[in-house]
Amino acid sequence: MDLITLAGEPWADYGLLDSGNGRKLERYGRYRFVRPEPQALWGPASDDWNAHGEFVPASDEEGGGRWTFDKPVPREGWSLAWEEARFTAHTTPFRHLGFFPDMAPVWHWMRGRIAGVGDPECMNLFGYTGVGTLALAAAGARMVHVDASKKSVEAARANAALSGMEDRPVRWIVEDAGKFVAREVRRGRRYDGIILDPPKWGRGPNGEVWKLEEGLPDLIADCRRLLDGESRFLFLTVYAVRMSALAIGELVRQHFADLGGTVECGELAVREEARGLLLPTAIFARWSR
Repeated sequence: MDLITLAGEPWADYGLLDSGNGRKLERYGRYRFVRPEPQALWGPASDDWNAHGEFVPASDEEGGGRWTFDKPVPREGWSLAWEEARFTAHTTPFRHLGFFPDMAPVWHWMRGRIAGVGDPECMNLFGYTGVGTLALAAAGARMVHVDASKKSVEAARANAALSGMEDRPVRWIVEDAGKFVAREVRRGRRYDGIILDPPKWGRGPNGEVWKLEEGLPDLIADCRRLLDGESRFLFLTVYAVRMSALAIGELVRQHFADLGGTVECGELAVREEARGLLLPTAIFARWSR
């Protein structure tokens, strides 16, 4: 299986300005932030980054840390846009800013897969703040948005309102993703496309424990049961784990072999504005027809 790269290009409200020495400098609208980036093994293009804020990681390797600010930043967040979707960015305790900009080429790809499909229905598992949901809804898809965090689903609904899409056909579900998908299988439901971005570890609203290596095979198997010969795509992204793109590609290939179509895997990356180099961010596997 060949490895491919999906590169996120700069857009009006986001860009990777520079990277190096284990950090990256990004612009989110009018604000600039520095965040840790272990993949940036090279030196930066410039030593003068002049950022509004920086996330300083803790020393326990558990993902903690804190933000420090050299210039004022709205703590309640500020509005950004990608295509038709508008959403609120803000500095979170988890080092990111409320959405994942490297997903932009994925949003484009999914919209292309459902083009020409009459009344498509898609599901966004681990949907977080809903930018992917809104990207597909804007392209005419009926959506099912699932996340175990009530706070995340509330933020996604607020982003839908901000985008003027509060009346689009979206089911907002607060539930453990695995339980919801298994129930959809029992109901005999089917979808035209599924996007899923499972965390390495998580806990559902009723205390369910999610561990990626243990739960992913069964989840992919159930997602396959929700797709059929007329379906268009499944897209799986994996962040922050010691797992190979080839491994998750083979997992998807085996479960989708009977449907035909194409299985691909590789890396997501973001193109740096300073030099045009690609900064890898995640691995992915996808099926399409």
